[in-house]
Amino acid sequence: MNIVMSTDASALNSEGGPVVPVRPVPSPCLGWSLIGDEEERLVLQVLRSKALFRYYGPDPKSPPPMVARLEREFAAMVGTRFALGVTSGTAALEVALGALAVGPGDEVIVPAWSWVSCFTAIVRVGAKPVLAEIDDTLCLAAGEITRLRTPRTKAVIVVHFQGVAADLDPLMQEARAAGIAVLEDCAESPGASYRGRRIGAYGDMAIFSFQQQKMMTSGEGGLVVTNDPRLFERAVRMHDVGQYRDFHTSQTEAHEPAFCGSQFRMAELTGAVALAQFRRVDQIRAHCRRLSARLLSQVATLPGLKFRRIPDPAGDSGFETYFWVATPALREAFRARLEAAKIPCQQMTGTYAQYRRPYVATGRAHAPGATPFRLGASWPEPAYQVESFPRTEDLIHRFVVIPVGMDHRDEDIDYIAAVIRWAHADLRLG
Repeated sequence: MNIVMSTDASALNSEGGPVVPVRPVPSPCLGWSLIGDEEERLVLQVLRSKALFRYYGPDPKSPPPMVARLEREFAAMVGTRFALGVTSGTAALEVALGALAVGPGDEVIVPAWSWVSCFTAIVRVGAKPVLAEIDDTLCLAAGEITRLRTPRTKAVIVVHFQGVAADLDPLMQEARAAGIAVLEDCAESPGASYRGRRIGAYGDMAIFSFQQQKMMTSGEGGLVVTNDPRLFERAVRMHDVGQYRDFHTSQTEAHEPAFCGSQFRMAELTGAVALAQFRRVDQIRAHCRRLSARLLSQVATLPGLKFRRIPDPAGDSGFETYFWVATPALREAFRARLEAAKIPCQQMTGTYAQYRRPYVATGRAHAPGATPFRLGASWPEPAYQVESFPRTEDLIHRFVVIPVGMDHRDEDIDYIAAVIRWAHADLRLG
């Protein structure tokens, strides 16, 4: 039976079939839509204590609790020994890379399809980003670590893209065989799991982000987690101008020589909001997973649509559903129909093909001597050109994404599914 879009709810199509009235659907917002009494309560506790700095306040006998509590509860959820609050997800990447002793002369493998910070954080510590292909998980493709490793490869960043864990088993095997460190970027996927374990506990280190568009938010903020006491100590020093305070000594004794770090300490106000938001992560996942399952039950068998491969369907977060159509032109036509029906169909957070970004086109760092690249007439070299990433290019120009948020209800999902079926029929994809 055909479906026709109309602004007239009483209309019928030419075959007497149902009409789907055009109507708006909610914005696909996540954690920030739930900001309310709990965030206010914890923020007021901080303000009334007058202790805004995480390590001390007016009462030396009562250390400020918010960031410490967030670290303790977050580590328990992920399943790591240690967690460290920092100022942002970008800061978390720099802190983790510094803890891993990544620096000038080193190389770090990173998916070509990733957020700007995945590339720039590597450059900021003086190392060279090595771009890798993605696969139909929209995460790092198996085989890329083996293909791209060199004697200079120090680490690989495995990005768990938009609520879905990368296929960690083959990636971890490759990294361990190559003897390189694994840094999990969980910025877009807090609470997601793989084979029954939360992501963030698989690699040597992992990072999380609490920026406004993330699943849980404190506006800005981030965390670094690890099971390794040496890496934890180095992360603490990296984020606190080389210091290792008594608070952290109580967690694990210091053994590393002091070194020059930066300043990425999380404040208590940030910790208060992040703590309230963190306690809702599984609620957000459960809501979005239920709705994404409802959507898939109505559209997954449509011919001509290929849905994103999820390595562990029991562990994803469900807030974005991706599918591919045959060509980029068909993708634009599909998107146009969804947008005409007032359905957002763009990804909820900025992710880019790194080789298309201006900072890659120039190869510059903040100062001429700080760039890891050999700049000149031959730059960008082939490893940073569009032509070197055929798999990634094919995937990123053909997908349609359906975001789902905390304000969506069953009737919204049913409307979205009806519009997808209509667009599919209208484009004669059957």
